[in-house]
Amino acid sequence: MKIDEKNITKKNSITVEFFYNSIKERFKVKLLSDQVGFEREIKDQNLHRPGLPLAGFLELFSYSRVQVFGNTEMRYLRNLNKSERIKSLETIFKYDIPCLVITNNNKPTPEMTELANAHKIPVFGSVYSSTKLIYLVSDFLDDQLSPRLSMHGSFVDVYGVGMLFVGKSGIGKSEVALDLVERGHRLVADDVVIFTKKGEGILMGSGTDLVKHFMELRGIGIIDVRSMFGVRAIRYQKRLEVIIELEIWNENSEYTRTGLDSQTISVMDVEIPYVKLPIIPGKNITVISEVMALNYLLKHYGYDAAMVLQDRITMKIQQKSKEINRSIDYFEHDFE
Repeated sequence: MKIDEKNITKKNSITVEFFYNSIKERFKVKLLSDQVGFEREIKDQNLHRPGLPLAGFLELFSYSRVQVFGNTEMRYLRNLNKSERIKSLETIFKYDIPCLVITNNNKPTPEMTELANAHKIPVFGSVYSSTKLIYLVSDFLDDQLSPRLSMHGSFVDVYGVGMLFVGKSGIGKSEVALDLVERGHRLVADDVVIFTKKGEGILMGSGTDLVKHFMELRGIGIIDVRSMFGVRAIRYQKRLEVIIELEIWNENSEYTRTGLDSQTISVMDVEIPYVKLPIIPGKNITVISEVMALNYLLKHYGYDAAMVLQDRITMKIQQKSKEINRSIDYFEHDFE
């Protein structure tokens, strides 16, 4: 299996208008200036606190980032007289700043509001502390500006494990996902799944805004999983943890039998466990998928059945014993 890098996209920027509309309810942010400069672009997921630039040191001023004014910056400005405050603010407002966010429920000074409107730089306010707001907004911007990969498959949460089923068109990915949903698991997305790289080793997946939890079944047509099975049968996002490639049984292909030689596949530089699962008539792919999810959880918590059995066999060989004993020492009088 190969990942087509042509399907990887990345936003170069977002507008201040999109930024504000996305966070105003989520992070309790409100507009403190006139509605100007909303067409400005945010291109960096990092934020900047302009303490030194306000004092006149501009050599390392990251003006292209969202500027955060906390208690320190606001107290510094209030300790200046009016002319000094105007000079300090004009020093940074002459740069192409996307927007300002004032934290800790601080209010902008009259000079700040006047200059921001004159330079068409939006000013927002939040009740959150600087530390909390920077964490939340950085995570939001990182999500928006991170690379995204579009893949064809069915993405299901099985016992809390995010499992992506891939394979040739018509092989039965949607049918497996539907069977898992009927058994109490949750559908994340079908047909088109979009994965976003979060941090260094996390891929989060979701469906598209258009399709969401609709599913196409050959011979039946389109069904709405949420309407049919209820809200318990869906979730909007999930971390990708296992990729399962379904393929028709091929005697020339090699399939894992012991689990000692587990495979991984690189998806946007993140190594994801990968299983090639052969399909033959009568094989219950749904139950096997559940077992794979449980086995993944066991490994995650430190128990590897293949390694345990290998250790037992090695110990038996070292003892130089050819005798194979029963698993129970004594059959009691219960002969059922």
